[in-house]
Amino acid sequence: MRRIALFLLTNIAVLLLLSIVCRLFGVDQWAAMHGYGGMTGLLVFAAVFGMGGAFISLAMSKWMAKMTTHARVIEQPQNETERWLVDTVRRHAQAAGIGMPEVAIYDAPEMNAFATGMTKNSSLVAVSSGLLQQMDREQVAAVLGHEIGHVANGDMVTLTLIQGVLNTLVILAARIVGRLVDSWLSGGRDSRGGSGIGYFVSVMVLQVVFGMFASMIVMAFSRWREFRADAAGAKFAGRGAMISALQRLQLNHGESTLPKTMAAFGISGPLAQGMQRLFMSHPPLDERIAALQKAQ
Repeated sequence: MRRIALFLLTNIAVLLLLSIVCRLFGVDQWAAMHGYGGMTGLLVFAAVFGMGGAFISLAMSKWMAKMTTHARVIEQPQNETERWLVDTVRRHAQAAGIGMPEVAIYDAPEMNAFATGMTKNSSLVAVSSGLLQQMDREQVAAVLGHEIGHVANGDMVTLTLIQGVLNTLVILAARIVGRLVDSWLSGGRDSRGGSGIGYFVSVMVLQVVFGMFASMIVMAFSRWREFRADAAGAKFAGRGAMISALQRLQLNHGESTLPKTMAAFGISGPLAQGMQRLFMSHPPLDERIAALQKAQ
């Protein structure tokens, strides 16, 4: 639950910070004076900020992942395990028809792995030291296949596009409704010279509310992509190995040490109940195993 709350707060904080920056620097007022009041100008304004932030995050994703996890990229394998790891990633990447990703190991006790990067041919696949220590090679190969599946499916780019579009809609809808509220509170006065406090407060509140609904949609896609990545792991390493790897992951205990910004990219995520399930980044492992067992 704490991780879900932090994820929501992070997204909401970004939108609130955007509103405050726009207000303090007069961006909203400047846009209003240059056509922001029209739908076309408003849409352009929302798209620049909504899509721009999402793609900046994607462009920085590899660098941020390395920095936050202290991952060590394997430039030259130093032992037999590292050679096997690089060779397995290369074999999966060739089978998937993508460029060779950077391969890294990060120090963490739990079994985990992630993939990120801006394009299919410029990605990073990283595994935890705990995963290498607690899984056999067939299971690790399946996990690597799962991560290569994410890259080959373009999941990082698609997730960014969805987040960017939803950010744009949140910014757009909040400002449209904010204008209506401000106009109602001011008795319909002409607001071209500036917006009132009703507009500013409404935009802040509505971005929180709309941002929560947007997060539900993003997380729904995130759960769906895990099933596709599991299917890729089964294709590259064998269905039995992928099922075995997921069963092994069920022995993970405690909180993941992945940074909160990277949690959705891990091989598995925290469970939740009731309405909280709408904000889960990963389906329950039982459901993922059952889907593989039913696959033909």
